[in-house]
Amino acid sequence: MQNDEKSAIQDSDAVAARLAIDGGTPVRTEPLPLEFPGIHHMGAEEVEAAARVVRSRSLFRYYGVELQKEVETFESEFARFLDVSHMLAVSSGTAALGVALAALGVGPGQEVIVPAYMWVSVAAAVVNRGAIPVLADIDDTFCIDPKSLAERISSKTTGIIVVHMSGAPADIQAIRKVADGRKLFLLEDCAQCIGGSVNGKRVGTFGDMGVFSFQMNKNMTSGEGGAVVTNTRRLYDRAFACHDLGYARNEHGRLILNNPDMCLWGQGCRLDELRASVLRVQLTKLTQITASMHRSKYRIREALEKLSGINLRRIVDPAGDTSPFLITTYQDPETAKNVNKALRAEGIVTHPQGLSNILMTEWGFHLYYNIASLVQMTSVDRGGFPWTLKENSGLRMQYAKGTCPVADSLFERSILIAIPSSLTERDESDIIRAFEKVHQALLSV
Repeated sequence: MQNDEKSAIQDSDAVAARLAIDGGTPVRTEPLPLEFPGIHHMGAEEVEAAARVVRSRSLFRYYGVELQKEVETFESEFARFLDVSHMLAVSSGTAALGVALAALGVGPGQEVIVPAYMWVSVAAAVVNRGAIPVLADIDDTFCIDPKSLAERISSKTTGIIVVHMSGAPADIQAIRKVADGRKLFLLEDCAQCIGGSVNGKRVGTFGDMGVFSFQMNKNMTSGEGGAVVTNTRRLYDRAFACHDLGYARNEHGRLILNNPDMCLWGQGCRLDELRASVLRVQLTKLTQITASMHRSKYRIREALEKLSGINLRRIVDPAGDTSPFLITTYQDPETAKNVNKALRAEGIVTHPQGLSNILMTEWGFHLYYNIASLVQMTSVDRGGFPWTLKENSGLRMQYAKGTCPVADSLFERSILIAIPSSLTERDESDIIRAFEKVHQALLSV
């Protein structure tokens, strides 16, 4: 080989090795797929299921021209999948939270502990019941820290909402122990972790009740929808009453009007037959959907474990991680920012929709201090409900940044990357190569 040829090759290699942010060649030039796990596996089966319901002209669950019983069947199938006694389908994950808290009897004068890393609907559900949310810090699982949880309990605490965030289960067995020891209810929010498990037991079945969401971003979806599950018949009946007209129903579908414990107020958030038909199909694909994300995430994690300066989120049970997100943490906020910018320049991005490869401080309403209505304790009425209620006088209302210092630090030092259920081996390799390239330039010592 001639000297000029060798020189050209060396120059080309140098450009390829140089970070794209410094003028080098990016690892990839086309965006990664959007997140939306269930959507990537949606096809003709969902179309036919929805068409069947439309052809029946019976979209309401209780009566119609040719009732298909899609909601009822989906409830049975999802309960069987989770191995839980009772499942109630509702119109959204937010509705599921409200229904569950109503079934549990939450109201003014009570504190409910929630994690610093959640979704706005969790805090909203507590506030809308007239109760006061109390923040607990997180640990390196990015879920509620059992130690912080125990420290936040007061004489006014009535229950705990544990949120299995970003696809991986919380340390639910330790949390359950705290709840049992203090005789508090435990509500599991599994919206981002459908199909997850700890030691083979599905999330949503450890607590007194569990809630799920089937919104567009979730592991299985009908665009919108939700579920409430429990092994306690009384809680199921109360949830049913709250999601419907305010009364439970007997085995014939008739309203039960003579039981004072079930004489409540309905929220009218029933699931319809159309979305239930889509969810029945999506449920048959859920194992495949989560397996795809798990395979991609753990191939990437295995490569990143070899790179110094990149810390990975602690996973309580890797086998039970549904894997829609990868979280990496760095020694300080400046390093995280530099790595994030460099990775994005290498083409580790999605567009025009979706958020991926972002600093966690940009993760919106998932962070407690980004929820303006919580921090400012706003109200839908002029009286300041629920903050100014006499029953809530003296309860703890601290929500400004700094309330949960471990969470604050993790948010500032961490990057979140979506792991779509449709990643190819090339996509995975590009993500790994980008990390390796950025590591070599910014993190290696």
